[in-house]
Amino acid sequence: MCDSKKASNPGAGRGFFWRGRFCPELPRSAPTLAAMLWVKAFHIVFVASWFAGLFYLPRIFVNLALVAPGSTAEHARLVLMSRKLLRFTTILALPALLLGLWLWMGYGIGRGSGWMHAKLAVVLLAIGYHHACWLLLRRFEQGANRRSHRWYRWFNELPVLLLMAAVVLVVVKPF
Repeated sequence: MCDSKKASNPGAGRGFFWRGRFCPELPRSAPTLAAMLWVKAFHIVFVASWFAGLFYLPRIFVNLALVAPGSTAEHARLVLMSRKLLRFTTILALPALLLGLWLWMGYGIGRGSGWMHAKLAVVLLAIGYHHACWLLLRRFEQGANRRSHRWYRWFNELPVLLLMAAVVLVVVKPF
């Protein structure tokens, strides 16, 4: 199996299997390997941070959906919290996506693999979910929400499934 743990110990699998055609995504030199591991570490940090925002934003939407019709101060406060969190989450998503692109295009990780194609589909779904959160926030800002707090509770479960799918695809590499 080609992974960063095996790649960081080239003596254990030196030769054809370590840097040959069975592990073409591994870097060729130690400095390149070290740089790739730093990029991968920061990618993981930014993905986790991005998803933390995607986990919490719909929870604020649940509270917004529960606001009593005449409570403008509470509505305004929750909308402001949502707007700030969405902005911050977007800022975190950009380096997560750019670092992932760097790993894929720059180091060739997963290039041509089925699991990577599936992971890219999951990433596109996560971007779509992020965009859907933006659209829902716009509805709350305009006072045009038509969904119940129960709907937002279910909507809140989607990023958990997306993150789980991405992690399983990257770690297990089922195909």
